[in-house]
Amino acid sequence: MAELTYKALVLDVDGTMTDGGIYLDDHGVQTKRFDVTDGSGIVYFHRVGGRVAFLTGRTSRVVQVRADELGVAHVVQGALDKAPALRALCETMGLPPAQVAYMGDDLTDVPAMRLAGYAIAPSNAAEPVRALADFVTPSGGGHGAVRQAVEHLLIRDGLWQQVLDRCGLTACTRGGESAEGAAR
Repeated sequence: MAELTYKALVLDVDGTMTDGGIYLDDHGVQTKRFDVTDGSGIVYFHRVGGRVAFLTGRTSRVVQVRADELGVAHVVQGALDKAPALRALCETMGLPPAQVAYMGDDLTDVPAMRLAGYAIAPSNAAEPVRALADFVTPSGGGHGAVRQAVEHLLIRDGLWQQVLDRCGLTACTRGGESAEGAAR
């Protein structure tokens, strides 16, 4: 039976889960734009037994709200030095860093990406981050990149079909290309 190689997916938020924009209203209230397909990807990762965590350098109430909506149990905010924060998060989850995939978009993510077992970057990540990544998503942060990362991880571990089966699908194609081919 297929099994997840990376038991947890740790996500940076700004520029990965969001498009990187910070929206402030006239009252100074901050909002962020999240892509619903990224949320679906997180749900699919959970369904096959994976865990998802958020690890962000900024602090925002909306990040915790989104985590709660998606059942993300581990949220670390205000982590300016992400490698020690990722080590602590791994300890909390009871996983070695080698069993964690990390997705980030900027230079502050590099230490965590080097520590993790598998590094992922959205297509609009800083060039050195993309160069370090094991996988670069076709889409940019906040525009389905997390969903693409999840599909990639599940396809490479032979688990994507479980997600499709649960949705009542026996095969998934996009414009004549299989989901596996599209995720590469």
